[in-house]
Amino acid sequence: MKIALIGYGKMGKMIEQIALSRGHEIVSIIDIDNQQDFDSEAFRSADVAIEFTAPQAAYGNYLKAWAAGVKVVSGSTGWMKEHGDDVKKACAEGKTLFWASNFSIGVAIFSAVNKYLAKIMNQFPQYDVEMEETHHVHKLDHPSGTAITLAEDILENIDRKEAWAEDTTDPKLLRIDHIRRGEVAGIHTVRYDSAADIITITHDAHSRQGFALGAVLAAEYTKEHQGLLTISDMFKF
Repeated sequence: MKIALIGYGKMGKMIEQIALSRGHEIVSIIDIDNQQDFDSEAFRSADVAIEFTAPQAAYGNYLKAWAAGVKVVSGSTGWMKEHGDDVKKACAEGKTLFWASNFSIGVAIFSAVNKYLAKIMNQFPQYDVEMEETHHVHKLDHPSGTAITLAEDILENIDRKEAWAEDTTDPKLLRIDHIRRGEVAGIHTVRYDSAADIITITHDAHSRQGFALGAVLAAEYTKEHQGLLTISDMFKF
């Protein structure tokens, strides 16, 4: 498969290594200093572009890739509130985006456990639920896209919570705390606390390697599919 990379930071370089190890070809690498390469024949030859950039750049990158006829796999977060409806419309009209807040197989499993636990805990209002996410100091957006996805799954299944929020003491809101520390790859914790005890589930990433592998697996899946794709399409639990 021919892959283009959009964003060539630590994640981009790790994705490159894993893609090459799986027998794929990197035909184009686009970073901040060569944006003109979106118009290159090399980029247009890609089956899929894997995009990991900043929140303010992601949507524009999707548009440029789609204009070149290239499907996109993206792990960029922070763009959904402003451009989510536009992306859904474009994918309904024939464009392809596989988007995930987190490509880790472990996080996909953790998400399934989170949904199931929330369904159970809906029956036990004596437990209050809250979340915490920790990432490296270079991550600009908060809470993380993964935390928001986990929170939305909780809100779908727990009637006593109406929305998520940071820095809140409102019992109707699901509180999400964020921590930025060192080079932490990503820690997500969900806690159910009562007067009697506490139930905690945590996913702690050792490195970005799991995210990079998941992104390449998503690219392999996206080559054969179209529309707006998510991690739940690829992993069936």
